Amino acid sequence: MAARAPELARSLLAALLAPALVALLVSPAWGRGGRDHGDWDVDRRLPPLPPRDDGPRVARFVTHVSDWGSLATISTREEVRGRPFADIISISDGPPGEGSGEPYMYLSPLQQAVSDLQGNPEATLTMSLAQTAYCRNHGFDPQSPLCVHIMMSGTVIKVNETEEGYARDSLFIRHPEMKHWPPSHKWFFAKLKISNIWVLDYFGGPKVVTPEEYFNVTLQ
Repeated sequence: MAARAPELARSLLAALLAPALVALLVSPAWGRGGRDHGDWDVDRRLPPLPPRDDGPRVARFVTHVSDWGSLATISTREEVRGRPFADIISISDGPPGEGSGEPYMYLSPLQQAVSDLQGNPEATLTMSLAQTAYCRNHGFDPQSPLCVHIMMSGTVIKVNETEEGYARDSLFIRHPEMKHWPPSHKWFFAKLKISNIWVLDYFGGPKVVTPEEYFNVTLQ
């Protein structure tokens, strides 16, 4: 009986811990879609897609509901110097429902993308509705033009002091984990200064949208 005591103790401990472990696995994370965060994947919160023939409005819509994108830079890494290099960057253009259209980022000099941008600040940012419930609900593959995505080209710049407060609020409300990232990484707020926009939302090639058309849109 004494020999079975450790085994019984382990079984009892496992039975006590199991509910807590399950709760941790199914509870929302503290990032996108987590507690106190505007979860665009909830159908009732995802606004309807604008008419596909309105390229500027579709572009603003995709930017606003996107929490992350793929940022392509020109690499400074020795083994791939001068070649395209892409990484995932968390973004926000404003609090949910109040987008400015400016894709803000929280960057650190320790990131490869920032090293690349110091050598060449030009970049392309791609955002897709594949990150929301829209494409899943409609059965659209992420590569399909029907799963709307946009490409923006421009220059990544550090935001000025006047804009920094809005950039901080915009990012931290969607990415609350950022508030706890180590200060030693010398984080700073930046944005893509947009020069070109392409909207791929249907077959036949992308629509070209000018920055002026894009920023003239009023989100509803």
